[in-house]
Order: sequence, then C-alpha cells, then structure tokens
Amino acid sequence: MAETHVLFVEDDDVIREATQLALERDGFTVTAMPDGLSGLEAFRADRPDIALLDVMLPGLDGVSLCRRIRDESTVPVIMLSARADSIDVVLGLEAGADDYVTKPFDGAVLVARIRAVLRRFGHAGGPGAATETSDEAPERGLAFGDIEIDTEGMEVRKDGAPVALTPTEMRLLLEFSSAPGTVLSRDKLLERVWDYGWGGDTRVVDVHVQRLRTKIGQDRIETVRGFGYKLKA
Repeated sequence: MAETHVLFVEDDDVIREATQLALERDGFTVTAMPDGLSGLEAFRADRPDIALLDVMLPGLDGVSLCRRIRDESTVPVIMLSARADSIDVVLGLEAGADDYVTKPFDGAVLVARIRAVLRRFGHAGGPGAATETSDEAPERGLAFGDIEIDTEGMEVRKDGAPVALTPTEMRLLLEFSSAPGTVLSRDKLLERVWDYGWGGDTRVVDVHVQRLRTKIGQDRIETVRGFGYKLKA
C-alpha cells in the first residue's frame, strides 16, 4: 500500500522541519510548504491524502487556503492554531476544515488525530469513503421529508437535486439518520464521527452541524438545549 501523503503548510521553519521529520518517522510522505500560495500550488500538483494547515500563514492565510482547497476537493483538512480559544478555530471549521489541533502539540497526538481523520475518510477521503458508522448501517434508501439518502452510493438529494457533502458531513448525517428523532449528544457525536476516544472540543460538532443545516435545511436538525441534536423524522 502506498504511503499516506501529507501536505503540511507552516511558516515557522523550526516547527515545519521538526514536524515533517516526525511524520516521516511515522511512515508518512510529507510535502512541507512555508506559505499559503506555495501550499495551494503543492496541493494542486500533488493531490495529497490530507492537508495540515497553520492558521497564520503569509500571503494566503490558512483559513483562505482551506476554503480554496474545499472548493476543489473533499480531501480532509486539519487546521493548526496557536490559541484554543481563538475565533480562528471556528473560522477554519466554517471554511471546511474537518478538525483542528492546538499548538504547541505533541507529535503523538498529531499523528493520532491524522490517523483518526484518515480512518473515517477511508484513507484518501474519496466519495465512497464515509460508509461506516459505529452502529449497524442503515438501509440503502432513506427519506426524511424532502431529503433522500443513498447510504451505499453516498449520495444525498434535496427536492431531487444532489447535495454536495464532505465525508465528515456525510458521516454526521448518517449518524443522525441511523436514529431519527433520537437526541445524540455532542460527546457521542465526537466519539462516533470524529473517532475521539477522549474528550474533544464540541465546537467541532456545532460548526459541522451548522454546515450540514445550510445544505439540507435549517429546520431538519433540531437543537435540544443541554443535550445535543436530533434529526427530525
């Protein structure tokens, strides 16, 4: 099997070189770039399996780079932010990132998060990658009002028109559709969709739910205050 190709965009020379060496020791192939514009060029040339983007980049910042990548691909993106409470975290997730890691980070933690993302993307995050949930898979054809879900073809339609979802958004929708009307807590969604075996930042869930709502309908996923979310049957 070919090694996983990581695009790593980081302007700090020390962090970039040390992280590249650490990832290569763990068996990854790494293309490391110092700024957003060269990172975008490398993404288009190499089509990596996953992208690690620092938020603060010269030329083209990480959030804008993530948005440009998301316009062209569903490849998984992890943002690297120096401040856990920064608005940059939310902006990165809203731009289409699938997860984020706070700097300074432990190399083992970063590798674990990369592997967790790749597992749920089926390694390369292709259109048929997000087919498995933690419970039994639902039937192939599901319908909730004007929403139709083909769980084998990984296709979603709203009023008959195709809806483009990222693999993370698809996994989130599949979790909801496996138990319509049942409240799923943020912690449970972190465990099932993001493969977190430890506590994580629930902002990841909240932003992805909002992104999913904009695509399938704001009223389709209901917030149950103090508990979580549920899909309206």
